[in-house]
Amino acid sequence: MSKPESGDPPQQIVVQNRRARHEYHVLQTWEAGMVLQGTEVKSLRDSKANLQDSFARVFQGELWLYNLHISPYEQGNRFNHDPLRPRKLLLHANEVRRMATRVATEGLTLVPLDLHFTRGRAKVTLALVKGKKLHDKRDTLRERAVARDHERGSKES
Repeated sequence: MSKPESGDPPQQIVVQNRRARHEYHVLQTWEAGMVLQGTEVKSLRDSKANLQDSFARVFQGELWLYNLHISPYEQGNRFNHDPLRPRKLLLHANEVRRMATRVATEGLTLVPLDLHFTRGRAKVTLALVKGKKLHDKRDTLRERAVARDHERGSKES
């Protein structure tokens, strides 16, 4: 866990969507709260979640997160939840409206980058993204390899 800057609350990252930064150009990010049930929070604290293939959508003026898999809590018995149920995200109404217009007019997508706890509350980092072409992905991999080789070279000398 990285050291927080002054004034920023510490974050405990639960799960990250590593493929998102490879598959998409991230244009803008927001931190949104999530409406969860009790057993979902306990499963998240055990890092039993999967963000792969999840996305957000604006429906009737509210922001919803789909395909987020939170495993059922082992000791939850009859109080457990549906692992893939849609979950409501909490943002200011004007931010949701701005997101909805950009998604509708520019053909962008809302993708979660990570799930974390801030001050004991479950939050999701949501990104407005544009899909990368195959050559963009190759360029990114090439740049990463060059940076890694350069870093190795500077450590050796």
